[in-house]
Amino acid sequence: MLILGAAEVRRVLDGAEAEVVAAVRRAYLLHEAGRTALPHSVFLRFPGEPRNRIIGLPAYLGEDEPVTGIKWIASFPGNTAHGLERASAAVILNSVATGQPEALLEGSVISARRTAASAALAAVTLGSSAPETGVSLIGCGVIGFEILACLRAVLPDLAAVTVFDLDEARAEAFAARCQERWPELKTEVAFSAEEALCAHRLVCLATTAAAPHLTTDACRRGTLVLHVSLRDLTPGSILTAVNVVDDADHVCRESTSLHLAERLCGDRDFIAASLGSVLNSGRPFRRARDRVTVFSPFGLGALDLALADLVRRRAEALGLGTRVPDFLPAPAGAAAG
Repeated sequence: MLILGAAEVRRVLDGAEAEVVAAVRRAYLLHEAGRTALPHSVFLRFPGEPRNRIIGLPAYLGEDEPVTGIKWIASFPGNTAHGLERASAAVILNSVATGQPEALLEGSVISARRTAASAALAAVTLGSSAPETGVSLIGCGVIGFEILACLRAVLPDLAAVTVFDLDEARAEAFAARCQERWPELKTEVAFSAEEALCAHRLVCLATTAAAPHLTTDACRRGTLVLHVSLRDLTPGSILTAVNVVDDADHVCRESTSLHLAERLCGDRDFIAASLGSVLNSGRPFRRARDRVTVFSPFGLGALDLALADLVRRRAEALGLGTRVPDFLPAPAGAAAG
């Protein structure tokens, strides 16, 4: 068993945004081609604690050298009040030949970078006729910062960011961190979600909302909303938007905004396309000028596996990680001998 902690995962992934986006893109294309297995995620919830959950995402990714495993990720929003990260996770990679676990990786960094790469890929793929020069981030946490870093890597004209969080001090601290990391980036803190929604034509929602609380009424026409947290937008806003998803079966579950929209209208005809189908078509996607486009990614486990496999391979080449040779029981014959 190879064990890789957070510092080692970061060492591999820092500065590798282009490779991470490429790995996520390849995984989307494999999923579109039917070369993945993605059972529905398992949500473990706790009585009296509706915001806390642990999710298991098993998956198989049919690359030339296939990958299989599971991400086990916890989201406890109250952690932040105690100086802890909201999310914690582990990824286990198994042998496709024997099923035996081969690697255990710290998963929150992988999950955050995968989420960021998915959002950045959507921003590039679901393009507009004009370059994206600014982005609004609603939700000033780890995911928002990773998304901004990835957007900076793939959108060369991005020169401004407007941030908003219900916790004003958190938003100010986030803005200060952005200015320290990217001094050339014009950074502003919005006083309301509506102000942030209308500031730019690229908007990212990365909150811990458990129920819809925003409309797209304040958005400019032609805006792309990266609806990463899946439960921010009202069903009415979803139904008036051009909707792109990663996988309709996965995203229309667990009371996401799209799931609520499906319940409201009785079908999924409001979903225009999957990101994989857009990528596979080879044709440029141009956003509607008179409507809002919403990208809602469930966060497919195959993407986590693609990134975890990238980390494992690079870590092994660099000699990183801890090897535990006796993690599994010895074969019966060896034990007898």
